[in-house]
Amino acid sequence: MELTPEWEYVADMVMGGISTGEVRQELIAGRQAAHLTGHVSLENSGGFIQMAFDVAHGDVMDASVWQGIEIEALGVGTGYEMRLRTDQLERPWQSFRAAFDVADDWRTLRLPWTNFEARKTDKTLDPARLRRIGILAYGQEMQADIAISAVRFYR
Repeated sequence: MELTPEWEYVADMVMGGISTGEVRQELIAGRQAAHLTGHVSLENSGGFIQMAFDVAHGDVMDASVWQGIEIEALGVGTGYEMRLRTDQLERPWQSFRAAFDVADDWRTLRLPWTNFEARKTDKTLDPARLRRIGILAYGQEMQADIAISAVRFYR
């Protein structure tokens, strides 16, 4: 099932960090894509920039009939994560995350539900309760550069 994200930009400045960046819709290597670029800084307890979207416009989506999420990605470097939020989570810093790397050509990356680890919660991911999907440059000083041309659930 193909998703049509309305990406928004979020950075660690909401928690006092000083990372900077932006997300733009651009034509990259022949494909329309959401392009996240910027500088991730670890100063002031920072460490991320993110592009994210609500999967059901503020509601919950039942994605349990699929095996996971597939993205078409291109970029530079390591230090990227997909983070999922469900209605199981009560605090903004809680999520389920899976790390991945990108290459300088378009690649299809599959992230099965079983790859997602709980972050700052003891809950287990329930894909029937999905609310939000984010792509982050995270946890290291870096120049982030990642483009996503498609997001879909796969069987």
